[in-house]
Amino acid sequence: MSAKTVYYERFPLSRRIEHILLLSTFILLAATGLPQKYPFSPLSVFVTQTLGGIENLYKIHHVCTVIVMFAVTYHLLTIAYQVFVLRSKWSMMLYPQDMKDGLQALLYNLGFAKSPPKMGRYTFEEKFEYWAFVWGYTVMAVSGFIMWNPVVSFKYLPGEFYPAARAAHGGEAALAVLAILVWHMYHVRIKRVNNAMFTGKLSEAAMEEDHPLELEAIKAGITDRKPDAATLRKRLTVFYPLAAAFTVIMLFGAYKYVTIEQTAVETVPPISAPAGQIP
Repeated sequence: MSAKTVYYERFPLSRRIEHILLLSTFILLAATGLPQKYPFSPLSVFVTQTLGGIENLYKIHHVCTVIVMFAVTYHLLTIAYQVFVLRSKWSMMLYPQDMKDGLQALLYNLGFAKSPPKMGRYTFEEKFEYWAFVWGYTVMAVSGFIMWNPVVSFKYLPGEFYPAARAAHGGEAALAVLAILVWHMYHVRIKRVNNAMFTGKLSEAAMEEDHPLELEAIKAGITDRKPDAATLRKRLTVFYPLAAAFTVIMLFGAYKYVTIEQTAVETVPPISAPAGQIP
């Protein structure tokens, strides 16, 4: 009889919901954004016609943008809760050790090191991908605001920023899609099928290969421990008002992002007129 596979929790339900939400909006943003960058591609024409025209692409793209704003706000609040309230480690931050791990992984893959690096909660690849995501969405947010609100933007910016924003927005979108298809999909579907972001769990064998230091900490019982009830209440009395104020500020920012400028730019069908008359 084969031994029963042991699984360890990687992500709670809230993180899995957050991941699915970001995955869904990312797909929709790419599906409605890339046809605008490559409008003459047969696939772009097909997507545009299937969704009912360019205006529908704009609407879906904008709705997904707002959803991402809410998701980012929630993500920042969860980070603040873990760091301030629970005093969890900043496990997604980049440290000098990550550079050492990357170098050792390279040497191991080339046959110059005897063993791969031993990594903890997050590997250096996962950290690089996370911060690339942060950088990418920052670029998309700034360039997207300029394109969404050109009249307001160019009260304060020179006109050259508009083509720069379009280039940055479209280029970052294409880069992000390629990064997901090549880098991310390799690590979670080709190298090994990793469903932790859907099931919340990872097998012991996978933990031993990718996160051996975290597995050792779990078995030794030295992982992050929750504070006692009194300490938790004390920290929450500070956290809740600050979190509420931050949420209000972010929601107000999202509202202004969407409504600060009202434009009337839309495509309309050509006006037909009797022969010999100019409409």
